[in-house]
Amino acid sequence: MNTADLGLPVDVPSTALFTDHYELTMLQAALKAGTADRRSVFEVFTRRLPEGRRYGVVTGTGRVLDAVENFRFDARELGFLRERGIVDERTLEWLAAYRFSGDIWGYPEGEVYFPGSPVLRVEGTFAECVLLETVILSILNHDSAIAAAASRMASAAGGRPLIEMGARRTHELAAVAASRAAYVGGFATTSDLAAGFRYGIPTVGTSAHAFTLLHDAERDAFRAQVDSLGEGTTLLVDTYDVTEAVRLAVEIAGPGLGAVRIDSGDLLLVAHRVRGQLDELGATETKIVVTSDLDEYAIASLAAAPVDAYGVGTQLVTGSGHPTCSMVYKLVARAESTDPKAPLLPVAKKSMGAKTSVGGRKWAARRRDEQGVAEAEVLGTGPVPAHLVDRQLLVELVKGGTVVAREPLDAVRERHIAALDGLPLSAKQLSRGEAVIPTEYLMSTTI
Repeated sequence: MNTADLGLPVDVPSTALFTDHYELTMLQAALKAGTADRRSVFEVFTRRLPEGRRYGVVTGTGRVLDAVENFRFDARELGFLRERGIVDERTLEWLAAYRFSGDIWGYPEGEVYFPGSPVLRVEGTFAECVLLETVILSILNHDSAIAAAASRMASAAGGRPLIEMGARRTHELAAVAASRAAYVGGFATTSDLAAGFRYGIPTVGTSAHAFTLLHDAERDAFRAQVDSLGEGTTLLVDTYDVTEAVRLAVEIAGPGLGAVRIDSGDLLLVAHRVRGQLDELGATETKIVVTSDLDEYAIASLAAAPVDAYGVGTQLVTGSGHPTCSMVYKLVARAESTDPKAPLLPVAKKSMGAKTSVGGRKWAARRRDEQGVAEAEVLGTGPVPAHLVDRQLLVELVKGGTVVAREPLDAVRERHIAALDGLPLSAKQLSRGEAVIPTEYLMSTTI
């Protein structure tokens, strides 16, 4: 496996330390108590969607599968744990042989989810499952938040292409994951070459204001760019005077100029003026690209403007106000003993407040109306009702420790488009509201 797929430096092949200290101390205590080998079921879910959001987007699953495969404790990791005295020698010996050997089921990547949806189910011994909590949540919470923002922006764009350009607004490794998530959510291209290299996402880019300022005159900068990149390039026209820059751009590149980019000012007003000027100069096919701290609401406000593409950075890579999905990883069932044949018992946190959960190993299905539109997310334990059998959402991702469900990123992207099309129309509204469909539970005494 190529460790670059994880967004990791090539000298860090293991993901084992992408975890919290207490995962290992729980392991040590469970080994001593004799409970570490009890069969267990953990589920990843969120108790609620971010405020105002109507659906979530499952993203990061492919990265999770890579992380699970690379979750191993080599000499370097074990030496660190020993030096710090984090766990005892018995636990270090156990960790040295660790390889996840359980099963993982989950919503297919790109699918939508709702409160309570078991987007990932991890099954195995308590010891091998509990260690994966932090790395799984760190990937899914980040990537799903970015993809949800991207999906809303894509809906607001109404089919106009979106360019992901937020690498300079986040951690360098998070930027690569954000590009991947944005592509799943509907963005067409990225400015981040690492994302293009690792995930095959189309990359784009031409020049910044610094290139114009480098030259003695704007004319010289435009001439240099056109001579190098051709008349189909995109010229940045708001360094000085937009009207003069557009005139120069068409004069130098001709009516075949590919596009102009506007990065400041009243984008609605300026876009209309620039479109009129381009048409008057005969550059009727020249496109207009706008950037400048856009979010889904700003994009929607430009729906009537003559804009051909949007570049989005800061708001996208920060989840447009919701940088996490608040997903949790909870033990929902465990065996009553270490006997492999011991029955599973449902377990759940029942403390006061909002941090409760529903116990039991759950299936998930999406009930649809006669027109095929989703009307409820149905979760349950025990037998699946006949009318929901062919509506089940969970698919097998890992079997006996072996990944069985890798797929191309373009397939994930297409799945998200199909998932959105299956939701009520109100799912794409930007107005704040509750989840577009309710979550219903059909609980059984059989798990």
